[in-house]
Amino acid sequence: MNHATFDRPVPVFIGLGFPQEIENVLDAYNILIEWNGIPDLDRAGAIEVCRKAIRGERDGKDAREAFQRFVRGKGILAEDAYSNAASRLAREWSVQP
Repeated sequence: MNHATFDRPVPVFIGLGFPQEIENVLDAYNILIEWNGIPDLDRAGAIEVCRKAIRGERDGKDAREAFQRFVRGKGILAEDAYSNAASRLAREWSVQP
């Protein structure tokens, strides 16, 4: 089994809302499989790419890109989540971002 690492970790918010650095295909695959949200094409595609990467049919770069597309679409990519939270707070306090 191939546990290809990513060239850079993908920081995501999962579980209790703490950022977690996803560093390899197997960790990304586990998050995708355990996802409780509504299934969509980004998730299905990321699962397939990760499965192929685990079998050595795709590389870690492909799996990282598919996983990052999924987490960005769900709003749990850490950098996007921080930016969204800051914008939301600014709107609530009527401060221009």
